[in-house]
Amino acid sequence: MSEQKIKIGITQGDINGIGWEVIIKCFADSRMTEICTPVIYGSARAAEFYKRGIEEAEGFQFTTVKSAREARARKVNLVDTGLAGAEIRPGEASPEAGAAAADALRAAVRDLKEGGLDALVTAPINKESIQSDGFRFTGHTEFLAAEFGGEPLMMMCSEMLRVGLATIHLPVAEVSRNITRERIVTRLRQLRKALITDFSIVEPRIAVLALNPHSGDGGLLGGEEQQTIAPAVRDAVGEGVLAFGPMSADGFFASGAYAHYDAVLAMYHDQGLAPFKALTPQGVNVTAALKVVRTSPDHGVAYDIAGKGVADPSSMRQAVYMAVDIWQSRRLYAEMSRNPLRRYEREKGADVSVKDLHLASEDED
Repeated sequence: MSEQKIKIGITQGDINGIGWEVIIKCFADSRMTEICTPVIYGSARAAEFYKRGIEEAEGFQFTTVKSAREARARKVNLVDTGLAGAEIRPGEASPEAGAAAADALRAAVRDLKEGGLDALVTAPINKESIQSDGFRFTGHTEFLAAEFGGEPLMMMCSEMLRVGLATIHLPVAEVSRNITRERIVTRLRQLRKALITDFSIVEPRIAVLALNPHSGDGGLLGGEEQQTIAPAVRDAVGEGVLAFGPMSADGFFASGAYAHYDAVLAMYHDQGLAPFKALTPQGVNVTAALKVVRTSPDHGVAYDIAGKGVADPSSMRQAVYMAVDIWQSRRLYAEMSRNPLRRYEREKGADVSVKDLHLASEDED
């Protein structure tokens, strides 16, 4: 890596969940500041409250800054966004705690937009308590889509498995009518591009899951497979996507078939996330098809263990690692794909085509 380490913004999430605990445990390991410069957005009071209950945090200190621009390398920087009137009560949901989470998120996004941050890692929020007149989103993914544009793809990632979702935060009753041929093709395009640019996979193989049990059993259990999903897979293949399916979800995961693919496109949230979380306890949520890099631990606020000092920081640590890796992969891809058919030969002071360079090398031989 270069001397200038990338700056990673980390939001506190719900102050009454395990967000601060996994953040503190993650960065109490001084080696983390060797791979990035962390800038944490949240309440200084909440940070100190949770730090007192964490044995690993003895001697650990934050460096308070006003924005990411002031962040110091090899320090764990903190932008104090306040408590929004909330009481710190581990395990309890409250609108004020939700407001504090939203304030931290907005501050981080502001620095991200202004170029002060290279990537964003978000601790978990309570999707109900964060709702307010100023925040009407069903999750981080939808909020970031509104802030940065486009229709992001939600992916769950680990070294073992990557799962993208055709639909994201929808009631199950609304899934079927939102599974359209166009949507599936779009998701497959997004998934292929993300695997190439963010994960450095040259030409990914993508499995597509069916919506209904047994892939619809030839229409007996539903017609979406024949009428929508299979035609969409054919369309995507026609565009050069190596897509395969639709495949029955239960058999696909039970047989270990996922090991033969670089990613899986699931039709709805629990179809993809339930097996993913069962198979990979240290997964990472990645918001793909977004112009900025965003990752998150794959767990929720975990009110049942909040404040007890037992939360596992592994997923938070992996989310930071993956944010760094994706940022580096995107930069490398941009360099490799920039003007790939021509080179500039400084000695001659002119553009020379790859063909010309090849012929010149033959002449030298």
